[in-house]
Amino acid sequence: MVRVRFAPSPTGFLHIGSARTALFNWMVARAQGGKFILRIEDTDQVRSKTEFLEEILESMKWLGLTWDEYYKQSDRFDIYRQYAGKLLSEGKAYQDGAAVVLKVPQKSIKLYDLIRGEIVVDTKEIKDQVLMKSDGSPTYSFACVVDDALMEMTCIIRGEDHISNTPKQMLIYEALDFKIPKFAHLPLILDPEGGRMSKRAGATAVSEYRTQGFLPQAIVNYLMLLGWSPGNNQEKVSMASALKTFSIKKVNKAGAAFSFEKLQWLNSQYIREMDTARLAEALRPLVAARYPQADLQGADFERMVQLYKGRMNTLADFLDWTDYIFTDLVPFDPEAKAAHLTRDMGKEFDVLAQQLGAVDDFNAKTAEETFRSVVAGLGIEAGTLVHPVRVALTGRAVGPGLFDTMAVLGKERTIRRLKEGFH
Repeated sequence: MVRVRFAPSPTGFLHIGSARTALFNWMVARAQGGKFILRIEDTDQVRSKTEFLEEILESMKWLGLTWDEYYKQSDRFDIYRQYAGKLLSEGKAYQDGAAVVLKVPQKSIKLYDLIRGEIVVDTKEIKDQVLMKSDGSPTYSFACVVDDALMEMTCIIRGEDHISNTPKQMLIYEALDFKIPKFAHLPLILDPEGGRMSKRAGATAVSEYRTQGFLPQAIVNYLMLLGWSPGNNQEKVSMASALKTFSIKKVNKAGAAFSFEKLQWLNSQYIREMDTARLAEALRPLVAARYPQADLQGADFERMVQLYKGRMNTLADFLDWTDYIFTDLVPFDPEAKAAHLTRDMGKEFDVLAQQLGAVDDFNAKTAEETFRSVVAGLGIEAGTLVHPVRVALTGRAVGPGLFDTMAVLGKERTIRRLKEGFH
């Protein structure tokens, strides 16, 4: 059975590159009916923090990367000591002070990487390897090998920054008479200019993307495309469809450029396809956090969501677009106000407010009928009044249909803002 693992260290949050590694391991397991193991590599007791561990677990659950088995290296120190003792007793390792060190034999190591092909390393370039540190804790490579062997990993899929570790670890496998698994080293995720990812270019924690209003399925879809393609220039691809064709051998060995704009676009596609009720459910916590007094239940809120569904790249965009709905004071854009509310249209606004006040069943249709009746009666073009009214109601010169906006604001607030428009 295929057995793969994701092994993060809880010394920081789950970043986008690590999430891609977790995803590809998860996809290999699910595509081949295997097992996906989550192993927390917390042997660094000083830098490992509970808050990092909790964020890693929560982010993986949020992304849908569920695991079949779970281990923590901090629970396994006795096992590492046992195998270090075995190597000492067999003369394959020696004591240096309190540390245990592996004797590195002189030889040539051949590594076949599923993505990169054959890699050959001469052990002249590798010095004797520390297995157990003087404080009694295992080194990264030693704990990694012992666990991967005992947990029966069939393939180690990790970032290409680990290529230099692999020959050293193969020597430990051989010394312990363990079967060596297959290896696949994923290409780095690069910034748009081809350099290493930085926070500015998107190398932030998954939890930060979540806060910014990205959907988990959009992030998973985008990460999937960083180094692998489903073919036919397909960009939006469901997991069910991807698992039918996914193979780690088809991953490109060249670095994959990260595009924040492309991620935003993909996210907008998922938002547009979401059922409005589900989208409203996803938005409620965000809106409630900013506007605790807002009434977010019922059809009115869903109507607001439907109105802005096609304008959102992220869920957070909804907060920016709808600030005029959840606040009493209109948040005017200075440019929009200067362009559309400088000429005195008090008379036109007063007539419109008066006519809207006489409407019994106030909705988008009746608001439009009333508006068109007013401009006809005043003998002016509809466009002359549309932009000033929109700015008076929302503070912006652009937005969804004016009459839908009026319906969402409601009769009283629409009339009040028209009366306050030039005051």
